[in-house]
Amino acid sequence: MKYFLLLTLFFTIPYTVYAGDCPSLLNHQFKTLQGENIDLCEYRNQPILVVNTASRCGFTPQFEKLEAMSKQYKDRGLLVIGFPSNDFRQELQNDKDIGNFCKMTYGVKFPMISKGAVSGPNAQPFYKELIAATGQEPKWNFHKYVITSNGKVVHAFSSEVQPDDPEIIKLIKPELK
Repeated sequence: MKYFLLLTLFFTIPYTVYAGDCPSLLNHQFKTLQGENIDLCEYRNQPILVVNTASRCGFTPQFEKLEAMSKQYKDRGLLVIGFPSNDFRQELQNDKDIGNFCKMTYGVKFPMISKGAVSGPNAQPFYKELIAATGQEPKWNFHKYVITSNGKVVHAFSSEVQPDDPEIIKLIKPELK
């Protein structure tokens, strides 16, 4: 019986510590366009660049710079993550079409989450938290949020700001491995 209790404690304590260490902002799980699961808690010690995207927007070419940043900094800890949304009526109909467009047109390999709302009363809970943390709701596609390690600080950037803007890089670089 003692052996069973020790084993139970051994396997539940790490989970409890893990769950307790996850900042509430990052305590979200998503499905990617490819149907894979992603848990932001797994990235809690890394900088995260969050972008709401759309396939038929004047800012859509920013996918190139987002992918370049992901490729350049991924091994050092940066997570670039896209959130397709039709809030501004410029996204394709379904996840399969969005995924194909992003891959075929821009070679996107960074995680893209299943299409959902990023603004207004129907915004995903994660986006509601980003908006509350910054006081800035996406006004258009390709609005960006930089989340520092452990979800301590969130910075917002308008659609016009390029993903590789010096202000974004200045926030990300000190957080990298």
